[in-house]
Amino acid sequence: MAKIAIIVGTPLQDSYCEAVGRAYQRGAESGGHQADLFVLGEMRFDAVLREGYRREQPLEPDLVAARDAFKAADHLVFVFPLWCGDMPAIMKGFIERILQSDLLAFQKSGGGANWKVYAGKSARIIMTMGMPGWFYRWYYGAHALKLMKRNILGFIGIKPVRSTIFGMIEAAGDDKRHAWLYEVEAMGHAAD
Repeated sequence: MAKIAIIVGTPLQDSYCEAVGRAYQRGAESGGHQADLFVLGEMRFDAVLREGYRREQPLEPDLVAARDAFKAADHLVFVFPLWCGDMPAIMKGFIERILQSDLLAFQKSGGGANWKVYAGKSARIIMTMGMPGWFYRWYYGAHALKLMKRNILGFIGIKPVRSTIFGMIEAAGDDKRHAWLYEVEAMGHAAD
């Protein structure tokens, strides 16, 4: 049994991303895994890292619960839409806030350049977007995906990191969107 933390990184409630996160959770639970779901649009927290990495910013109760699940998880799932070429600001702010105390402690310990404080965990990134997924990868170089995979998750030691892109989300019909939810549910069942 894997412990899984699922983060839906959009301020919108009742979004397709939330449906994706819930499908992953259903699949994980049907596969015998423990799956905690965090929908950022329903949580109450300041998404701005006010002091950078100079001083620790106390976490709000919703962030404490998410951070604890993040630390305890074997597998992390991040679901978010592509907005203005990147993840929504609330997603980036969430990550900065929950990682701040660990990265500050590691920095103060003299750990050098090896910031792999979350080694041993795996992750899945699921992105939705209005453009075709192949075009995003080819023309834009999948920069938001690379930022998350290499510069954030890889930096703190999380690997492997797998990714799924659902493109043309607005143009996809109900049948296609339902098929994607079944695909995600199967990922959850396998804790992939």
